[in-house]
Amino acid sequence: MDALAALKTRRSVRAYRTDPVSPSIIEDIVDCGRLAATARNIQPWEFVVVTHAVTRKKLADMIDTGRFIAEAPVCIVVFCRDVKYYLEDGSAAIQNILLAAHAHGLGSCWVAGDKKPYCAAVAQMLNAPPDQKLIGLVAIGRPAKPASVPPKRALQEVLHRERF
Repeated sequence: MDALAALKTRRSVRAYRTDPVSPSIIEDIVDCGRLAATARNIQPWEFVVVTHAVTRKKLADMIDTGRFIAEAPVCIVVFCRDVKYYLEDGSAAIQNILLAAHAHGLGSCWVAGDKKPYCAAVAQMLNAPPDQKLIGLVAIGRPAKPASVPPKRALQEVLHRERF
């Protein structure tokens, strides 16, 4: 899949089949995450791949907007060291993960982390060091059904030239 097609067709998926995802595909997806843009090349990210069903269920139970994490065969949890641009860097890594999953024919959905009430509990459960901040969790798997296409604002509505 070419990059522009991936950017224009990726959708959030919240219902997954239970078939496992190959470890080599998961590694490729994480590799794409680690290659994201990063301020001053700090690369503050760490990626925890969770495939164990009991652990995914515990994560899903902690996060009311991420119940589908229990169904997805993979959850990639993204942490960053607490550096100046941790949120921007971690968000860029997650966007790469979403696009890489899509390029592999998988569905995914980003669940917010930073500043959420469950951050400490997720970090503790996954044994993250104290200098790590939860950026987000990404559920990944084969979609149970085709993803819906939500309405998007028209380009003419959001594009401004020279000034707002």
